[in-house]
Amino acid sequence: MLDPALDEVWAKSADRSGRTGRAGHAERLTEHSLTTWAASRMVADRIGPTGVLATFPSFWALVALAALLHDAGKVAEGFQWQVKRPGHRWGERHEVLSLAYVDLFADGLPPDERALVAAGVGLHHRWLRSANGSGGLLDLYPENAAWERKFGYDPDPPPGQPAGQVPLRRHRAVLTWYADQLGVAVPADGDRKLWQRARDQFTGLRAAWEEPVDPTRGLIGVLLQGAVTLADHSASAHMPLQTHLPLPANYLCGLPYRPYPHQRRAAETDGHLILVAPTGSGKTESGLAWGSRQLPSMPGRPRVVWVLPYRASIDAAANRFRQDLQPAPGDSAADIGVLHGTAALSVLADAVGDDCEATAAEASKATSRAGAMRLFAQRFRVATAYQLLIGAIAGPRYSSVLLEQANSLIVLDELHAYDPQTFGRLCACMRLWEELGSRVAVVSATLAPPMVELIRETLRQPVTMHRAPIGTAPDRHRLVLDEQPLAAPASLETFRTWLADGYSVLLVANTVATAQALYTELAPTARAAADESASETAALLLHSRFRARDRAAIERRLLARYGERRHGQPARRGGLVVATQAVEVSLRLDFDRGATELAPIEAVAQRAGRVNRLGRHPEGPAPYRVHRGESPHPYQPEALDAAWSALAAAPDQVMSEQTIDRWLDEAYRTDWGRQWDEQARRSRDAFTNTFLTFTEPFCDREEFLDGLRESFDTVEVLLEEDKPEYERLTTGRNGHALLGAGLLIPVRYGQWRTLGSTEGVGRGQRIPVIDAPYSPETGLDLSRTNHRAEAVERPEETVL
Repeated sequence: MLDPALDEVWAKSADRSGRTGRAGHAERLTEHSLTTWAASRMVADRIGPTGVLATFPSFWALVALAALLHDAGKVAEGFQWQVKRPGHRWGERHEVLSLAYVDLFADGLPPDERALVAAGVGLHHRWLRSANGSGGLLDLYPENAAWERKFGYDPDPPPGQPAGQVPLRRHRAVLTWYADQLGVAVPADGDRKLWQRARDQFTGLRAAWEEPVDPTRGLIGVLLQGAVTLADHSASAHMPLQTHLPLPANYLCGLPYRPYPHQRRAAETDGHLILVAPTGSGKTESGLAWGSRQLPSMPGRPRVVWVLPYRASIDAAANRFRQDLQPAPGDSAADIGVLHGTAALSVLADAVGDDCEATAAEASKATSRAGAMRLFAQRFRVATAYQLLIGAIAGPRYSSVLLEQANSLIVLDELHAYDPQTFGRLCACMRLWEELGSRVAVVSATLAPPMVELIRETLRQPVTMHRAPIGTAPDRHRLVLDEQPLAAPASLETFRTWLADGYSVLLVANTVATAQALYTELAPTARAAADESASETAALLLHSRFRARDRAAIERRLLARYGERRHGQPARRGGLVVATQAVEVSLRLDFDRGATELAPIEAVAQRAGRVNRLGRHPEGPAPYRVHRGESPHPYQPEALDAAWSALAAAPDQVMSEQTIDRWLDEAYRTDWGRQWDEQARRSRDAFTNTFLTFTEPFCDREEFLDGLRESFDTVEVLLEEDKPEYERLTTGRNGHALLGAGLLIPVRYGQWRTLGSTEGVGRGQRIPVIDAPYSPETGLDLSRTNHRAEAVERPEETVL
């Protein structure tokens, strides 16, 4: 029976959001402590003794102890007033007082283990040292801090604050309760006060972690803190971690067709994998088959993280997985997590936010925490590289993100699409994932030899490489090289002829502005040639600068009309699609004719994979035109020169898979290719040395987040006209950051800066509000800013 002294000791104020299913319920400290303790065992069951953790047998026992004690400091009167009296703020950190109970219950542990428990308890909300001298615990509690006044007894308290913090009866009751849960004797208080124990443990915390430490010890510390934080989030959201994995065992046996040889080889591979196979030959199924093979030999409950470069491809892949993989019992579709963009980052940031907020903010915080825990709870996720890299870059604030990359199956799809700097960073992360007990598969239709070598060199364990056998894909294209731009009069006349003759046509431009201009020029011809019943989808434009929900609607129309050709379909299916890089990966589209602006060699090959995709066109190999154009923008001129020389060196017009391999070899044997390799290696090593050594594990590194965002050259913005709807969707009892994600539009940093936006919305006002022309048909029109942005843009454009 609970001691009456603890009956009204709260850990959380009343839930006004209803999101936890406990509306109006104020959660006791004992309730939350037990729930977090149980959640820590769920986290241990999920991650298991994997990788570096297998060398530290006591790790999960220490996590459990820290999880039970993490909020003990909430017994303080200042905290109790805060959660019970609207508008009241205590001003102290409850987790620092919690260290007093670490002193009482972890006293018998070896010093290094006690330091880990103290880190899990004391740092589960804030970092130890801040980057700017404010906000870290060392800034809040310097050596000359008035510990007795803060956590003991203050004879002259500030107005509205209690004089004493922990009544003796309450302290003895909670001490007895913790001892009962742990099955140990009640620790003797002796003659030391709680504030003295908190001070001494904080001094020990400082001594253990303030100065650089051994990298392995630092990594263990971050992972332990991440485990405690993840358990706390799960308990606070009342959302357990999923045990069902949508990926079934023996996945390949369930395919409705006879597997390709390369799919069977992937399904027989243990450990890391590189798979190179033509577009349309089942790379995704190969990756899933590889994943199902790994499961029986891995501890715990591994997660699958499918990483893609483009947001459009991420949404398409997630929808495909929902339909194709196994739902949990009672569900109609597989539960697939999606991590991309500002909304997901905002939700994750809210989850790890300060737990000492005023009562008025609790509803919003509970809502965000529940949303974040849904992202964490799922065992199959589709993500951008950005969402994985923040776990390594941002330090202890995102340690849960890093922990969730342990004991995982990480499939990097179309890795070629990244610039050399990002490719190098991902290679560095591959080595860390390996250290965390995870396994990596890289699947692509175009993976140049230097990329393969860099991956193999980076990973310490063997990497098995499989290539699809020659002849896996039929010859599908006839290459035509044209020095004229895609929008030149002669080029437009060719496309109009194709459209008038009833062919479905895909045109891929390198910039949104070019795509919009081509669409405006050719859409009337496409609609005039279409049947009246199909006129609505006769011309479609796809690029990154749409609202997310508008882009999703366009993708649905694309897939419905231009899906993979079935046997017996007519040779000419009609219609026009103009697109940018967003069409390159994971959209299973199939056109009769295609043309592209010259791009890096992998992009040229990937875009071809959307034309006569399966080689089923009744007229045989389809024309695929590559137009050199007038400007290399947004790519490096050297990359395009290397691509053009490789294309021109093709021995004949008919393209085979071997032709693409020769293109890659030719392009990467140039000076540009050698520079690409050098840049990727430098980036890998610099990222490892700066972020992945963990010698200063509990320092605030959130300052690097903006640099990471800018390196991906993307910021999400909100239209001024959409601001009322965004606020309605994201605030209030039923509001959520993810609900407003459908209104956000990604643009390049250079373009955003030229817009002169000063207003923001969302967490930390990080989502800029802009005023610019927009149409659901053609997207955001930034033509008025393009000439000003040219001077500040990066040489590459990455649509993420």
